[in-house]
Amino acid sequence: MSTATVDDDLWAAIGDPTRRRMLDLLLADGAGTATTLSRRIPVTRQAVAKHLAVLDRAGLVHGIAEGRERRYRVDDVQLARAVAQLAAVGSAWDARLQRIKRIAESIQARVDGE
Repeated sequence: MSTATVDDDLWAAIGDPTRRRMLDLLLADGAGTATTLSRRIPVTRQAVAKHLAVLDRAGLVHGIAEGRERRYRVDDVQLARAVAQLAAVGSAWDARLQRIKRIAESIQARVDGE
């Protein structure tokens, strides 16, 4: 897989453990606000709002205004895209590691044969 096909902004958003926890909670609950999420995550409501803004810019969540707050939901399509990218990156690394293993085995066979 070429690194050009990996969305760096998407992975930067997912790379933060607090944002991953927020995604987990939104997926489990179906939706949430900065206030409801801040009750379940050990950071301030303002910090949660900033994390939600990062997730929103990456397209992982979308907020709809409800009164004075926004209710956020996970974008299933963008999340599926992230999962597909992760699987592709994992496959590419598996292939690299198999090549390294074959090279190491070849070197070891030559050393054993001397």
